[in-house]
Amino acid sequence: MPKSVLITGGAGFIGSALARRLVEDGYDVGVLDVLHPQVHGAHATLDLPASVRFFSGDVTHAPDCDVVLRLFKPAQVVHLAAETGTAQSLSEASRHGSVNVVGTTQLLDALSRCGYVPDQLVLASSRAVYGEGAWQAGSHIFYPPPRSHAQLAAGSWDPPSPSGEPAAPLASSAGRTEPRPTNIYAATKLAQEHIMAAWAAAHDTRLSVLRLQNVYGPGQSLTNSYTGIVALFARLARQQQILEVYEDGRIVRDFVYIDDVVEALFSAIEEPAGQARCVDIGSGVPTTIHELARQLASICDAPEPVVVPKFRDGDVRAARCDTEQAMKELNWRPKWSLDEGTRALLDWIGTLVPNGHR
Repeated sequence: MPKSVLITGGAGFIGSALARRLVEDGYDVGVLDVLHPQVHGAHATLDLPASVRFFSGDVTHAPDCDVVLRLFKPAQVVHLAAETGTAQSLSEASRHGSVNVVGTTQLLDALSRCGYVPDQLVLASSRAVYGEGAWQAGSHIFYPPPRSHAQLAAGSWDPPSPSGEPAAPLASSAGRTEPRPTNIYAATKLAQEHIMAAWAAAHDTRLSVLRLQNVYGPGQSLTNSYTGIVALFARLARQQQILEVYEDGRIVRDFVYIDDVVEALFSAIEEPAGQARCVDIGSGVPTTIHELARQLASICDAPEPVVVPKFRDGDVRAARCDTEQAMKELNWRPKWSLDEGTRALLDWIGTLVPNGHR
């Protein structure tokens, strides 16, 4: 198989790291990216190897997609281009729908127009597609509905079980957990999965869907107000600010380091799926937001974090994944602990000036 890959959204946090990994292994890499100011700042700079073919363009704009595919016929396409703000998607639904849904269809239509079918499509999806996921009360497994604004405003953080018994969240797995999005961003990511699966099946090409948990690490935007909580807390802790932890501090997330995510994507590219596959990529370790905040504050000798009864509409209470399927199908396993990863992130932030800004 020719070693060539097109990465949409490839100048971003994950895309640029993946591009470097692919170039190191001898791949011919093309990147299509609009360099959105929210992600890249007002004065975007590229952090890509010199050999990467960079195409400045918008995945939602058909002529931009056409130009790329006239000049570059990749063996595989990694689709990373997406709007990612969970809370933002509730007030800017059209923007998320345009980029995540229409952008995906524009890319596929461009492939159809030029009569080209890649050997594999790889989609970076999200743990958000599961919504609240599956919970267990006693021997009963149930899927709670989205937490309402009124419920959150009343400080009722955990989804109630149908029986009234105490309930606990279960690790999500693509093979057994039903997707039930609770916000518009999540709904658009699930739509991406369905759209690409339908196109791949109709064109007899392969598809790998990787549902990513909370990705963090060096290279993540520190100025994007919708960036990951790890990068935000790390920057604030270095500035000796008090970290505010929402709800009761017991929100659970699965934080996965950027290098582990890149290796998972690389494995999917190196060993294309024999048939459509969907796997979960995370550390497999549940961490509360309060635990994360206390760890970062301790490393930076910052003030003790405080728990505040604030919340974000559309957020889920708990999210973590079972990595067994990914380890089996991709011959991959997460290697970075949260302590190692956060220290690497803090070291990287320390190289930026002033106060964690490029």
